[in-house]
Amino acid sequence: MPNYLKMISVITPVYNGERFIEACIKSVIDQNCPEVEHIIMDGGSTDRTTEIIKHYAERHSHIRWVSEKDRGQSDAMNKGIALARGEILGILNVDDFYEPNVLDRVLKLFLPLPNPSLLVANCNVWNDEDTIIYVDKPTNLNFFDLLTFPFRQVTHPVNPSAYFYHTSLHQKIGPYKVDEHYAMDVDFILRAVQVAHVKYIDEIWGNYRLIVGTKTFNDNQGRQGRLRLLNLLSQYRKKLPVHQKIRMFAIEQSTKARWKTISLINKLRALNTLANKHFG
Repeated sequence: MPNYLKMISVITPVYNGERFIEACIKSVIDQNCPEVEHIIMDGGSTDRTTEIIKHYAERHSHIRWVSEKDRGQSDAMNKGIALARGEILGILNVDDFYEPNVLDRVLKLFLPLPNPSLLVANCNVWNDEDTIIYVDKPTNLNFFDLLTFPFRQVTHPVNPSAYFYHTSLHQKIGPYKVDEHYAMDVDFILRAVQVAHVKYIDEIWGNYRLIVGTKTFNDNQGRQGRLRLLNLLSQYRKKLPVHQKIRMFAIEQSTKARWKTISLINKLRALNTLANKHFG
């Protein structure tokens, strides 16, 4: 794929996203970055999504778009990456948005970095009431620690609106997994940190809406989502050397023991409250 120095390609996969697509497009326009292309990969939407995209594409030459059937979000991202002309790549999901002046900032920070690099910053996580629930700060991006994040206080990057990377990274780790429809971001990060130069920037770059009706929100509500994540992590843990597997096992056992202790304490407190209520 052709790459041009100091250019950033933003890929947006979308399907029936009329609720957010205009705000997403404006988020990139408002960056006022002269060295950006916004590639929008529509999966054959049946609502007003393509109408809105076309309206803005006719007025802004940095917008390139395709509307065709695909095999899901990962497939759409891979198609967009194949079209990308930028040396730097960002993924902006249709319901996410950037902080002001992020793209110019990213391009400057990438100049001295080796190729391939992964640049990660902080991300605001919003709820349905337009309130920030928390700010994700993935300060530790070590491969081993990322594999332990369900068991320890290790923060994983929650959304691609807050990280960017050299497009050439995909030449080393391959494309997004087409058969992975939920944890493709986690899978990407786990592959990327093993081969890329990783740098964390303590600034807020991205905004992620964790709201009712979105795919991620719905998946998080059920037990299936957590089981899917743990299964993905277990596949990568198999690749660890023996001494790290032993350390991983110790961390899991210690965490499970702590959870059991906390659960027991809570049950005892509940029983004590109940006893005081009935017997004074």
